[in-house]
Amino acid sequence: MTMLAARAHQGSDSLTLERISIPEPGPLDVVVKVVSAGLAPGMMNLLKMGAFKHLPTTLGHEAAGTVAAVGEEVIDVAVGDRVRVHPNLNCRNCDYCRTDRDMMCAQQAMLGHAGFGSVPMPLYERYHDGGLAEYVRVPHWLIDQLPANVSFDVAAKVHDLANVVRILKCAQLPLGATVVATAATGTMGTATIKLAEHFGISRLLLVGRSAERLSAVAPLAGKVEVDTIALDQLPENWETTGALTRRLRELAPEGAHAVVDYIPTGMATSQAMAALRTGGVLAHMGGNTTPLALPPIALMVNCWRFVGTRACTRSDAEDVLALLRSGALNVDELISQRYPLAEVDEAIEAMVNRKEPMWMTVVNP
Repeated sequence: MTMLAARAHQGSDSLTLERISIPEPGPLDVVVKVVSAGLAPGMMNLLKMGAFKHLPTTLGHEAAGTVAAVGEEVIDVAVGDRVRVHPNLNCRNCDYCRTDRDMMCAQQAMLGHAGFGSVPMPLYERYHDGGLAEYVRVPHWLIDQLPANVSFDVAAKVHDLANVVRILKCAQLPLGATVVATAATGTMGTATIKLAEHFGISRLLLVGRSAERLSAVAPLAGKVEVDTIALDQLPENWETTGALTRRLRELAPEGAHAVVDYIPTGMATSQAMAALRTGGVLAHMGGNTTPLALPPIALMVNCWRFVGTRACTRSDAEDVLALLRSGALNVDELISQRYPLAEVDEAIEAMVNRKEPMWMTVVNP
């Protein structure tokens, strides 16, 4: 039997819809019939960079659906279960894996995504095919049971919500914190806005390119106070004059307790960091390639900390599922676009170009 899958091939920076065999479960495997799969903006950039070590492959590290088959040794998952797939492939035995730092494992990679390590990665070799397909095969220990009140679309985006949980943990926020969130109108930014109250944040300073798009996301904050800073309303030379820092300082003269930064390029990271209060933290998960403009003495004198984190851990995903299960967190409104698998190319083009606001995008095979 065959299935439809979005495949990447050697030498190509685009995806091809193909019919391939439905995967068979090994003794410890689970095969999930995918109902919803997430799209992530950085996926295609990583493909162009050559970060996918096993080609051809099926892309997509975010997936949720129903269990279609289980291996003979699997006892904790049953056919028909509603589940999400946790995509992090790591050894589970090293010091990092045993201390809630899964993303630092030397073998860390993601199903349907990139692998950066130089050591052998046997799990990634076996499970590199991802969820942009009608079925996906995963080891049983990466299956999370879904609460009845959580939709498949939301379940497919738990990974992004968990990434935000991780970055907010890294920020070590005091109760009642003022926090700057950059790239606030994208996937990570909107997830940050929804999770803010659960981390005791009392005020958000949202930074984004467009005033119109910022006005659309501000209501997501609920009872959290919000101010917005649109880069398109700053002077044209803001990147060289420090105008973003000055505007943030006008809004928060004592400085922000933290910056959660998702900017992929440019000077906003440096200028947001310069708006921290003494002892503040900038937590970064944007992959910004622009060097920091701050001299080390600025970090020393102000006791600022720069913390980088590249992914969530399993416990972060469990925290998200617990919030969703309790009803304390509802993110249904964040699912802004849905595409059938046959239109995955159009979905990726829309995601890359961002001509229309896109918070969280899913593909429904």
